[in-house]
Amino acid sequence: MINFFAIFTIVKFRIREFTSEYHYSILAPLSSNILFVIIFSTIDRYYSLSSEGLSFIQFLIPGLIIMVVAQESFDNPSISLVNSKQIGSFDDFLMAPLSRVEIFIAYIISQIFIGLTIGIINFIILSFFISYNFFSFISFFYYLTLVIIFFSSLGSLIGFLAYRWDTISTVSNFFISPINFLSGTFFSISALPEEVKYILLYNPYYYLITYFRNSFYIDAKVNYYVNTLIFIFVFSSFLITAYVFYRGYKVIKK
Repeated sequence: MINFFAIFTIVKFRIREFTSEYHYSILAPLSSNILFVIIFSTIDRYYSLSSEGLSFIQFLIPGLIIMVVAQESFDNPSISLVNSKQIGSFDDFLMAPLSRVEIFIAYIISQIFIGLTIGIINFIILSFFISYNFFSFISFFYYLTLVIIFFSSLGSLIGFLAYRWDTISTVSNFFISPINFLSGTFFSISALPEEVKYILLYNPYYYLITYFRNSFYIDAKVNYYVNTLIFIFVFSSFLITAYVFYRGYKVIKK
């Protein structure tokens, strides 16, 4: 039987922790995005950059929102898990009457709330820099939630298996940051040479960013085949992490 009270308690604790560190979890990524917009809007004013029929800032802002949400969705659970291991509080979770999978579910639920909060705040502030004739709330929240689930599952997996900050930094620097920057956040696939376009065409995260960006400007028809593959990819990452939590691999360092 699922211990809903324990899950709710962990979710409430993590949300309280998130709000108490608002200067790091909310203001810092928001400031970075505003700086990106100011710098690139200045460049766009002089060089008239454009992409896919949009001004460069219109193209850029949805990518910035999803990039900062993805980064926070990885950092937040991974840092929280490693920190709780180092101070010994993770042992309290293990001794409590709840399973490791329930701990993982609590982390995912809390991260969905955290990620959506960050995404909405960035959307509201950065909306002052752009205008749009179409906006789909359903697509906005759907694709943002998929991104949160994928990166928070990955962050939970790394945090569950790691015991040192070096491991998190390595994954963040050599996987999370490159995939954020090289999956269409700052450029369109049409800007790439033909011989390297396949890097994005077979990258599920590229399609998440593209469909999320379309929710701002384009009333596009849903490609059910691609969306099904995206959902399977994200759900698979969730199941793999849940299985690792269930098995309890290296959950306590001896």
